Amino acid sequence: MQLDGSGSSSSDAIAEERFKAIESIVHTTAICGGRLRVSVFASTSAATTILIDKSLHLDGATDNARLKKLPPLVTDVMTTIRAKYSSALKSLPSGGTDISAEYRLASEWLAQVGAPFKLHLYLLTDGFQNVGIALDEGAITKQQAADLAGRVAVPQLPGSSIVVAGLGRVASDPPSSDVVDGLVAFYDALCKKTAAASCAAVTDYAVSGR
Repeated sequence: MQLDGSGSSSSDAIAEERFKAIESIVHTTAICGGRLRVSVFASTSAATTILIDKSLHLDGATDNARLKKLPPLVTDVMTTIRAKYSSALKSLPSGGTDISAEYRLASEWLAQVGAPFKLHLYLLTDGFQNVGIALDEGAITKQQAADLAGRVAVPQLPGSSIVVAGLGRVASDPPSSDVVDGLVAFYDALCKKTAAASCAAVTDYAVSGR
């Protein structure tokens, strides 16, 4: 899970929205016995700070015994993430956002952890990349979005699921609907280029029910 640390989406309200999304994903990851990695990024793939990277397991002889350990585990993980978030933002360079670079980092991480893990990539970002390509200069058509996505190098991620959420959510005045539509079209096209099994590019992350 990668969080956009650029200034354009830097606000307490947006941060809380992202924390709620993270908590939902932590909940699911723990139940499934998966591995969680949460990082904050900015202008380059090198400008990425890891908040947490660990396997989440619920020990217990029965389902009920394991589920009783879920709330304290989620609380512990979220406490760690929240505690590191502010300092991570301060450590990032300013002046740009390279969102597409995070696909390569996700691919490298998946190669490191290996089987039997399947990649579920969540990018919580406003979508306004301005490194390599410019998505912050106004509305683009669906065809322009596809052309831009064709210029971006991304790894093959077959079998993965990719969710890009928060598109258009900025700290200042919200962009027009045609600007957001262009962002959705771009990230949808970029995801399809990776051959992922599932793609979603949305304005809000839908927190699952308990």
